[in-house]
Amino acid sequence: MKKLLIVIDMQKDFIYGALGTPEAAAIVPKVREKIRSYPPEAVFATMDTHGEDYLSTQEGRLLPVIHCVRGTEGWALEETLAPLIPPEHIYEKPTFGSVALARAIAALPETEEIELVGVCTDICVVSNALLLKAYLPETKLSVDAACCAGVTPEKHLAALETLRSCQVEVL
Repeated sequence: MKKLLIVIDMQKDFIYGALGTPEAAAIVPKVREKIRSYPPEAVFATMDTHGEDYLSTQEGRLLPVIHCVRGTEGWALEETLAPLIPPEHIYEKPTFGSVALARAIAALPETEEIELVGVCTDICVVSNALLLKAYLPETKLSVDAACCAGVTPEKHLAALETLRSCQVEVL
């Protein structure tokens, strides 16, 4: 696989639930179209995954909104996107970036380009992009801004500037 797509945290809590935004809901059709433009074997995803003890974690103390607790409705991937992503290509992560995903992608042969989409641009998208940049410094990385949403529109734009500064192409 020469070009991969990574779908970041397109879960119900980030789209319609506890941390949902109109901007996140608006990108679902675009993300679905983007996923369909790739062969299934080239599509990977992350899922923010917390336990019942979320509020006692550092993240939970700083963001005291219970979300993406394993097994809850809000933890699930958005229902029209979930069937498009091979289950063995989904990486659960307890915090913003997935080291396991970055290691798995780095171990794949012949990856020349990686495109990221999803939520939240200013937290998990940027975190995963920078992890991938660290593991694969010579691989072209891009983020499709039209398929991403931030916590706020302003933070989305700020994250895109950060990504550009870190040599991630913003489409």
